[in-house]
Order: sequence, then structure tokens, then C-alpha cells
Amino acid sequence: MQIPEIDQDECLAFLSKLVQIKSYSQTDGELEATGYMAEEMKKIGLESELIPFDNGKRQNALGVWRGKGTSQQISRTPKSLLFNGHLDTNPVSEGWTIDPWEGKIDDKFIYGIGVSNMKSGCAAYYCAVKTLKAAGWTPRADVILTYVVGELQGGVGTVALIEQGKIKADYFINCEPSDIRAVTMHAEALTFEITLKGITRHMSAREEAQDAIMAACRLIPELNDLTFRGAKSKDHEKCNRCQVGIVHGALGKELAEWRPAQVADVCKLAGSARYAPGQTQEDVMNDLRAVIEKCIEDFPGMTYELKQRFEPTMPAFEVSPDSKLVKSLNDAYFQIRNEEQPTGVLAPTCFYGSDAGHLYKSLGMEGIVCGPGGKYNTRPDEAVDIPDYLDCIRMFMRVIVDICG
Repeated sequence: MQIPEIDQDECLAFLSKLVQIKSYSQTDGELEATGYMAEEMKKIGLESELIPFDNGKRQNALGVWRGKGTSQQISRTPKSLLFNGHLDTNPVSEGWTIDPWEGKIDDKFIYGIGVSNMKSGCAAYYCAVKTLKAAGWTPRADVILTYVVGELQGGVGTVALIEQGKIKADYFINCEPSDIRAVTMHAEALTFEITLKGITRHMSAREEAQDAIMAACRLIPELNDLTFRGAKSKDHEKCNRCQVGIVHGALGKELAEWRPAQVADVCKLAGSARYAPGQTQEDVMNDLRAVIEKCIEDFPGMTYELKQRFEPTMPAFEVSPDSKLVKSLNDAYFQIRNEEQPTGVLAPTCFYGSDAGHLYKSLGMEGIVCGPGGKYNTRPDEAVDIPDYLDCIRMFMRVIVDICG
């Protein structure tokens, strides 16, 4: 079929409106954002519903564009396609120079908190469906739109939809920000916590102490350089990364701060480990444990505790670059930009956690991670390149027609 052209101003205005909804994670703004998307899907004729979870305190929005079934005139069986994205956002940090909720548009970018992570992806697949429907095209297999919350707590919204039996399709596209590159693998995300326990003395007798803060200073670079065992290939090893993001050292288990003349006997660290499909959480924890034990050998009498901070982990995901879905996305990109789409284990997206992992692990679905945004992700004056957002809509329309038509 002739793919219709999009209304660029309308698509930008829709995304701007979505940014204006203050949908901080785990606040009532989530209810407003999901309610808004449910209503917008209903307006264009999709089957639309709000699906509560977490004892009714949170909700996801689900829309289905029903396919009209197969025909003897078509040469292959159409496949159903699910789009997945989250509407909850991070909080606004210091350093913003524009209104985070204005949804400002200039000649290059659209700005706002969550516009990259990941309201532009959410808006892109809605606008793709709306444009195709307005042109009078109907799929032969279902197109399913999911707007979830709780991705920032490990994907609890998508997990709820899976456990409620609400979603299943032949293929999925998770629209986390990738600068519209095709990401075929990303890491599993494990959050860990380490407590170092040393020996305190007054600073006058610090030679007798074992300083937990000094041990942490020795340990952190070792952790940040860590690559985990068991990677199946060089591509899988590309997903390995470890980062300590929280450090707090002081006195006793309460981490009392009022007596800085004492040598700190307790230091708590928290960080995240990222590792590829096929590498195990057990091996990762053992690798962390080995690094800690090697470090504290130089601090006689020091002990430690290591534990997982949040459960469950956010699973890893992978797909063959030869998948029909990946090839369809690559073809759509080439049709629009006349160049090959970057495809593979691509940083920084390969270090993300995403709901793609839950769809892949729990439902065995074949999918891809691809969405607008990325370069200016989760930072002051968060922004998305306008051409990437609009081209993503055009890509998604072509993939829907190819896969579902």
C-alpha cells in the first residue's frame, strides 16, 4: 500500500501534551497519563481499557486494533505486533533552564521531563496507528498498544499485565530511547548493596583502626572495572558493566555523623550490575563477592555483607539480527533515510534495563528495542531530536503494514 504521510504538527502537539502531564513515578500523575492515553485510544476507535494493579493504586492502559483476519489472496500469514512503553518519569533534577512540563518545541528539539525516557516512543506508536487508521487501512492481525507504569521500579507494570494474562503477540517493539537504532540485546539489571564493617578508633589512634571509608575507596574502582564471568560471546560481553552509585560511611549501623573525629567503622555502598543473557545472577554475585574479599584482605578484621537490593531483577533480552521483525525495521529505516540502520549490541542502550526483558523471558516473545530519544536522556533540559521522533512514526507505520498486513 501507499504509506500515508504524517501530520507533523499534529504529532508534535500530541507529544507536547503528553509531556505536560506530570507523571512522576509512583504518584497520581501516573493515573492521569494512563487515563489520557486510554481516552485517546478510544477516540480513534481502538478497544481501550484501564487495568489496575498494586491493589488498585496504579494502572496500565491497553489498546487493541483488531485485525480483520487472513485471506486466501495474501501470500503469507500476518503476525500480531505489540508496542510497549512506560509513561512514568524520573523527577526533575537541578540544572534545568526551561520549564520541564511546558513541552517546548523549537526548530530542532522537543523538550521536557520524560520526553526521551520515554514519552516520545509512546507517542510515536500511537501516532503511527492513528495515521494508518485515518488513511483507511486495517491490519489483518492485531496491533496492541501498551502504556505501562512502574518501569522505573523494575517493570512492575508490564509484569502485572503479563500475570493478568492481558498481553500476548507474535512480536513486540519496546520503544525505549535508542536514537531509533535497532538494539538486539540488552543487559539484565541487578541492584546490589554492600556493607563494609571495620574497626573504629579516635583519630589519635587511627593506626589501630580499620577504616571502612578507606576500604570503600579502594573497592569502588575495582567494582566499576568489573566484567562478569560466563559471557557467551564478545557481543554478550559488551553488555557487562558495574557501577557504584551510592556511598555512605560513618559510625555504627546507624551511620551516625555527629562525631567526625572517629574513624568510620561502617560504609554502605549500592550499585548496579549489568550482564548479558546467559550470564547468571548467582555468578554475578559470586564475582562481586570475590572482588570484595580480595580488597579487604588489606584491612585485617574487616567484614562485609552483600545482598540484592531490589527483587526481582530486570531480565536481559536478545533477538537474532536475522529476525523477520528486525529486518522489517531495518527496511523501514532504509526507506526513510536511505542508509543502513545501526543494528546490534549498541551502547548506551545495551546497558539499560527495559520491559523488553519481561516480554522476552516471561512470554518468550520475539522483539526489538527501538525508539526516539537517547542522546539527551535523563538529564537537565531533556530533549528529543524532532527528525528522529517523526521518522520513528514513519518507521512504525511501515513495520505495522509489513508485519500485520
